[in-house]
Amino acid sequence: MNSTLVTFPSGRTRGRSTIVEAVPSGERHGLVVSETPFHPLDHTWPDQPADRGTIGGLPVVDCVTGARSATGEIFLGADIPVRRGAEGWDWLVVHVTETPLPTGAEVDLEVDADLRAALSAGHTACHLAALALNAALAGRWRKETRPDSLGSPDFDQAAITSSRIAPNGSVDVYRLGKSLRKKGFSADDLDPEKIAREVNDRLAAWVAADAPVRVEVPDAGLTARRTWHCSLPHGEASIPCGGTHVSRTGELGAVEVALSLDDATLTMRTGCGG
Repeated sequence: MNSTLVTFPSGRTRGRSTIVEAVPSGERHGLVVSETPFHPLDHTWPDQPADRGTIGGLPVVDCVTGARSATGEIFLGADIPVRRGAEGWDWLVVHVTETPLPTGAEVDLEVDADLRAALSAGHTACHLAALALNAALAGRWRKETRPDSLGSPDFDQAAITSSRIAPNGSVDVYRLGKSLRKKGFSADDLDPEKIAREVNDRLAAWVAADAPVRVEVPDAGLTARRTWHCSLPHGEASIPCGGTHVSRTGELGAVEVALSLDDATLTMRTGCGG
């Protein structure tokens, strides 16, 4: 098995599969099945938290990415020494439990659907906020730079240092340092409240449009290069993404951001619901 097959990109929260191996996870037990609906924490870009739920009736206390080298050694999470999808490695979803289950057992897998829905909403809102922020900051570029899928200079990808998805929200941190200035971005007299108002106006229009959202899935492997798509009034938006999402922007309710500027760091906090 080169990679665990995953069904979470289509929104699945339940499944049944066979335990193909067990791997140590400290004092806990890491269970690997052939196919799972669980979304694990990605070790390369850990933005969306792991799903919770049950496997074979046991609580899944964590769900991490595992990687097996050509020599058979297995690494988990932050200990993985290569980037996601590196050639020559097997990629696994590891369900961490307090109690072991036997290899070969066929088990039911059930994800906490409420938590998944809240994380999916937070992730979709995060992408929309990034695109709206790109548009709001477009006039601050003095050099040509790579555009996003809607044609705005891609500030989000040029400046982001971290992104963390939370239930019904996210926090994104951007560095406005020397390297960004060299790329042509000017942060002079940047007014976070003014920019936030422009971002929120655009987000309100996108939510009101109830635009369809989908995840393009080339295959069922864990490390498949999936892409988020949203058919917005401003055009077809797309962002490479390995997470989960809602099916329409209208499901998000109100989406609003708050921006804060501290030294050379811009922080965007996004929330949705209502």
